[in-house]
Formats: sequence, C-alpha cells, structure tokens
Amino acid sequence: MKKSYFITTYGCQLNVHESEKIAGVLQNLGYQEASTLENADVIVFNTCAIRAGAEDRAFGNIGALKRLKKENPNKIIAVCGCMTQVKDNAEYIYKTFPFVDIIFGTSNLYLFEEFLNSYQGKHILRHSEDFNLLGEDLPKYRTSGENAWINIMQGCNNFCTYCIVPYVRGRERSRPLKDIVQEAKQVIKEGYKKITLLGQNVNSYGEGLEGVNFVTLLKEICKIEGDFVVTFMTSHPKDLSSELIDFIALNPKMLKEVHLPVQSGSTKILSLMNRKYTREKYLSVIEEIKQKIKGVKLSTDIIVGFPGETEEDFQETISLLKEVKFDNVFAFMYSKRQGTPASVMENQVDDKVKHERVNEVLKVAKLYKGKD
Repeated sequence: MKKSYFITTYGCQLNVHESEKIAGVLQNLGYQEASTLENADVIVFNTCAIRAGAEDRAFGNIGALKRLKKENPNKIIAVCGCMTQVKDNAEYIYKTFPFVDIIFGTSNLYLFEEFLNSYQGKHILRHSEDFNLLGEDLPKYRTSGENAWINIMQGCNNFCTYCIVPYVRGRERSRPLKDIVQEAKQVIKEGYKKITLLGQNVNSYGEGLEGVNFVTLLKEICKIEGDFVVTFMTSHPKDLSSELIDFIALNPKMLKEVHLPVQSGSTKILSLMNRKYTREKYLSVIEEIKQKIKGVKLSTDIIVGFPGETEEDFQETISLLKEVKFDNVFAFMYSKRQGTPASVMENQVDDKVKHERVNEVLKVAKLYKGKD
C-alpha cells in the first residue's frame, strides 16, 4: 500500500503554488494524496506570515497534531513557509512543538526531498537567508483545476512599512524568460486553459535581466498556439504602465481583469505605508484602465486601521471605493509584523475601531460593486 500525504496551505496564491511543488516532490517519491490528516503518513503545514491571524491559526493547528503523532509516532510532520522563514518562529516551533519533525523556511523549499529522505527520527531545523535559488525545477502536482500557476519572480524590493514579505522572501529575483515560456508551453500542452503568472510585483519583472520587462514576457506567452487565457497577480500601482494596459486591452488571450491593491484612499496613509503613489495617481491609473480595457473587472486590497489612520483618512478610503466601484474588494485589518517599521509607529489604532472599519469597507464594497 502506498504511503500518503496531506498538505494544509495558509496564505496567498504563491503559497498554494508552492504546496503544488511540495505535492510534486511527494508524488515523485511514490506518495499519494490522503483524504484526511489522520490518514496521512506525511503531514505538511505550509504557513503564512502576512497577518497575525494566519500565524495564530497555524500555531493552534500545529498544536492539535500532537495527538496524531502520539497515536502514530511514524508519522512525519513538517512545517514550512513564510512563518518559519522568520527565525524566531522556527525556533519557537522547534522548542514548543517537539513532535514536529521537519522545520524549514521559504529559502529552503528546494531541499524538501533531501529533508524527507534524510529524516531518521532526529528533528530537522533549517533556517537560511540565502534566497538565490527559486526552486522552479521542482516537480509540480497542480491542484487548481484548469488554472496553472506559473511563478515568474520571487521577493520584493518595495519595503512597504507594514509588510514582512521582503524579509521572508528576499529581494526581487526574476526567473529567466525562456524558462517561463517553456513552462507555459508545457501546461498548455497538458490541457490547462488558464495561466496565472505569480509574483509579489509582476510589473517589475525583468529585474536583473537584460532587455526584458513584464510586457515582453506576456507577448512571448501569448504567441503560444492554443486555446487559453493569461492573467497575473499581483500588480503594484506605481509600476503599472500604459504599455501593459494597452497590451491587456488589445490581446485577445489576456483576461480582462486587473487586481490592483490600493490599501488606502488617503495620500497621507499611503505615504506612511511607503506605497510610493498618491490617491490621485492611483485614480488616474484606474481611469486609464477603464477607458482602454472594455468590460474590465477590477479588484483591490484594503488595509484598515494602519497606524495614524484617522476617521478622515478612513473616509477617504470609503469615498475611493464609491468612486471606483470595484468588482471585488479584499479588506484586512492592519496587523503588526515584528521587524517592520509600522510595528513601532505611534498612534496605533484600537482593535474595536479596526473591526468597525473593516465591516464598513465590506458593506460599501458590496453596495457599490461593479456599478457603472
């Protein structure tokens, strides 16, 4: 009987895709997917560090695995991802949850097979801040239906003051264009109908590559023969160019959807966030998108309760939602991330106010959704 695995994924689409790589490694080693945690020989938690809530859920669910390990000491439990890329978190898990066998961060994903093969009952804790290897040569067991995730870059250079991503995924590294195109050809050959290109800021693809930018990459992918559409996430407003907008508008293979996180409608708060654009700049980009891309579906992210956000600042966010009329809005309460500049800013907003504001955002977003 084949051994089995169960993967629990927290966080963003990039984490979902990295879980597909973990599953690919396990499938290549002869494992099959289990229907439940209880039935699995290998349990993997792929974690997120973007918000405290995701970490709290992960810690709680990791603690619940103690019983399973006690019932079957031969189970292998691994915890990986952004949360364990934070050294303090990795060491906390190692000391607090001795039943966790393998602990590693995002920078060591490419070593997962080695960790699994070398495990002999002695706990493995691996923490590195060398982000040079992208791990794109790992096998992939795709789990998202007709959609194929393709990673085009890793890391981020923006250093938004609330965000831990540059610290857990390193600086921007762009994947070679030919490798991305080759993977796109392969997934189309396998019958996938949608390609979603992934990166913390896809608009800055080409960092470290000569004569290449994001539109160059899109052109090469859209030249591939076949019945498929292309989309991407996530875009940063400061880097979304007219060239990209024009290409989305004119190429029939480009999905007419743009996810463009604004985070706040207040220029003051955007400056404190180090977003490098103003409310007016964001709205001008939205206006260009609406004018050029007929029938475009627009979505965004909002953070409420950022340090220093007054009621006036919040109302500017509400007015922006009413003006743009997004088709989808993802709203979050600001969450302190240790080591980020915003975590030590003055004028932290009370949790009760954050809850009220996030509920108001969702209410307004629903009311104005997709209206002309």
